[in-house]
Amino acid sequence: MANILDSVDQRTQLVGQNRLELLIFQLNTSQFFAINVFKVKEVIKRPHLNILPGSHPSVCGVANIRGTSIPVIDLRSSIGMRSMEKNDECNIIITEYNRTIQAFLVGQVMNIVNMTWKDIQAPPEQVGPNNYLTAITKIERDGMQRLVSILDVEKVLAEIIDYNIQISDEVLDKTIVNQLHGRKILIVDDSSTARGQIRDTLSQLGIEVIEANDGMKALTLLKGWCDEGKTVTDEILMMFTDAEMPEMDGYKLTHEVRNDPRMNDLFIALNTSLSGSFNEAMVEKVGCNRFISKFQPDVLVDVVQERLREVLGHAPNYSS
Repeated sequence: MANILDSVDQRTQLVGQNRLELLIFQLNTSQFFAINVFKVKEVIKRPHLNILPGSHPSVCGVANIRGTSIPVIDLRSSIGMRSMEKNDECNIIITEYNRTIQAFLVGQVMNIVNMTWKDIQAPPEQVGPNNYLTAITKIERDGMQRLVSILDVEKVLAEIIDYNIQISDEVLDKTIVNQLHGRKILIVDDSSTARGQIRDTLSQLGIEVIEANDGMKALTLLKGWCDEGKTVTDEILMMFTDAEMPEMDGYKLTHEVRNDPRMNDLFIALNTSLSGSFNEAMVEKVGCNRFISKFQPDVLVDVVQERLREVLGHAPNYSS
């Protein structure tokens, strides 16, 4: 399964259709789990792992893959289950999140399924706020409908890596920073961890944050303001949206906003753990103003300040 990914050109075709591909796997239990294929670089059998003394308990070692040292995270352990056993049949899924490469130790890797985001649902509220899911879905397997848990990898990584939300003094524009106080920004992300990171960063500047956990909820909110006769750009300074979300992804959300003349001038920044030329191509295709790879507090603040300068009339307009 090493060549699990298609070409960028083929993958971009999914975006306009509000579709995604999921890599389905197990953690040596009967449960099915998934992550988006866009995050996956490679799937291989578990290699020899070198132990890292003093590392996080969920980091089971480092793999040397073609000369590159890649930390390997025991996914079972990191979501509160029993750790993988040495004699378990295991694979590693090598991924790229937030500009870093890491691998996850899993059990059997099943297959890739192509789905629509409308088939992806938020987890039931009864599971509580501390779960490790961003969404759930169902697939047909052995003549049965099987539940698939889509993991919140950003939450997993945030509990292992200490993400700093401190804003550097040199980033702050003293001529306008005070005018950010009381401004409102819409954050759209299915990961509560990701929303919290952005909220905690921007709140240091006195910015009020409005949150939506999927693209459909965000679009409903925006259209509701328009239907009430409100001007969207008076309600919010800008919108940060993730790419991957249940029901409607960030690309489709941006497309819908750009095709509604009542709000097509809204400044939209795609803020995602996906990275590379694929997202740059998508930003241009759907009409986002900026692309930001998570999680970079200084870059986040810089984009907000640039947008405010544009609103105040003394900055060049960002366009794709």
